Amino acid sequence: MSLSSWSQQLSDALGLDLEVDVDPILDLARDAAHQVERPAAPLTTFLVGYAAGMRGGSVDDIADCIDIALDLAANQADV
Repeated sequence: MSLSSWSQQLSDALGLDLEVDVDPILDLARDAAHQVERPAAPLTTFLVGYAAGMRGGSVDDIADCIDIALDLAANQADV
């Protein structure tokens, strides 16, 4: 099964009317795993999704939350 198919099936099963752009999410997971530690990837993507949903869940809300998390993860490389 492709990632796109899985994303659509899971969104449908969860009752979400959402077109998911998986690339930014995968980039975020990769950066969190490499710049923080591996288990940070699923935790980071969950928290970003939750925060975006609390803000309203728009495409802009998702992008803003991803940007916040990416900036924070990038700063971990300096610590």
